[in-house]
Amino acid sequence: MKKITALFLLGCFALSILTGWPQGAAKPNILFIAVDDLRPELGCYGSTVAKSPHIDKLASQGTVFNRVYCQVAVCGASRASLMTGLRPTWERFLKYDTFADKDAPGAMTLPEELKNNGYHCISNGKIFHHKNDTAKRSWSDDPWKPEMGGTSFIDPKSKSMIGGRKKRGPVLESPKVSDTAYPDGQIADKTIADLKRMKKEEKPFFLACGFIKPHLPFYAPKKYWDLYDRASLELADNRERPKNAPSALRGSGEIHNYHDRGMKYNSDEWHRACLHGYYACVSYVDAQIGKIMKTLDDLDLRKNTMVVLWGDHGWHLGEHNFWSKHNLMHLSTRSPLIVSAPRFKSGQTCDRLVEFVDLYPTLIDLSGLKSVNEKLEGTSFKPLLEKPRSPWKKAVFSQFKSANGVVTDSYNFAEFDDGQKMLFDLKADPDENVNLAASPEHKKTLYRLGKMLKDGWSKILPNETKR
Repeated sequence: MKKITALFLLGCFALSILTGWPQGAAKPNILFIAVDDLRPELGCYGSTVAKSPHIDKLASQGTVFNRVYCQVAVCGASRASLMTGLRPTWERFLKYDTFADKDAPGAMTLPEELKNNGYHCISNGKIFHHKNDTAKRSWSDDPWKPEMGGTSFIDPKSKSMIGGRKKRGPVLESPKVSDTAYPDGQIADKTIADLKRMKKEEKPFFLACGFIKPHLPFYAPKKYWDLYDRASLELADNRERPKNAPSALRGSGEIHNYHDRGMKYNSDEWHRACLHGYYACVSYVDAQIGKIMKTLDDLDLRKNTMVVLWGDHGWHLGEHNFWSKHNLMHLSTRSPLIVSAPRFKSGQTCDRLVEFVDLYPTLIDLSGLKSVNEKLEGTSFKPLLEKPRSPWKKAVFSQFKSANGVVTDSYNFAEFDDGQKMLFDLKADPDENVNLAASPEHKKTLYRLGKMLKDGWSKILPNETKR
């Protein structure tokens, strides 16, 4: 018996060396927080406007990744790709309402693999685009979402603004209500209840919590709108279309699904109102995350729980008069990612190129497991948590409708199916105001990036991970 105990303790010690988790805690818990349509517009990413104290605190306890890119700048496809560790192709993961089960039948999911390794896996709110997608094999409990949808308006004044138009509701509202009047407050409460339940269980947990805001429409309790002075908000100073932009480059029409409240689209009034709404929603979700993190601390779960916070893609806030995502510009594909795990240093930043398909293998790696999923198309970035300046990928890849794109340290390049090209110098022109694809002096760069795009993702991996 003593020999068996000694071997068990030795095994736990070896695992703790491998994963960095405390001895006796064979597998770490994972709190997996998704925030819909959240671009890196946070204090920890340098925003001087957004009030996000709770996310900023989480960032100070972990690693902030500054150059993270989604594979598809649309909700459903981005999530399906991230959760399966598979990249989009012309046959899969390209639509907003993507079903992983339909686009990649039988593809193993991140929670499925964790569940098979003894994790209790829970889905609250919006994780997959469709609640029932891969549900039976991915989750230990039935996936849960609030009964009211994210477009449900509750301000009596909003009803009078609809008129006879076929719209989902007004683009913004700010009633004086509690946090739980909207879905995200309910999602936070459900997640807190699940943390308390998991505290009593012996199993490690993978608790996925998906918030809906700041996705359109911009609805949040009035107290979060009151954090900002609309008149002082600075509008984008590059509201014109990028010079020499391909005709195929477009913004999203998603915002036109909502009533404009009598404002002229893309007027200064419109820009200020929508900026105000986006920031209010960011602060609303930030407050919910703060409640969850406090519970994690109060339950003494933090020491054996890694926290991952991500936004499913970027977002345009009036730049080029675009609102929302749905293209391959930098603002659409660049996304926030914060990873906080007890083993690793706090307050780190990493400027290396990372993709969302990397999250699946990374979390399996950090859990001390060896993935049995041989189809994964991402790379564990655990080395970057240990040494954020380690040599890493040369490029990341995204796709949207008729275009394929590649982003390097210096450039954003895309090819459209009609032959048009898009090239932005991210160092000289970070706001992407001038398309350089037709510039003779960038001919070599265009060729190099075109070849990189054609060769594909497997050719740009770190040397030690090349296949």
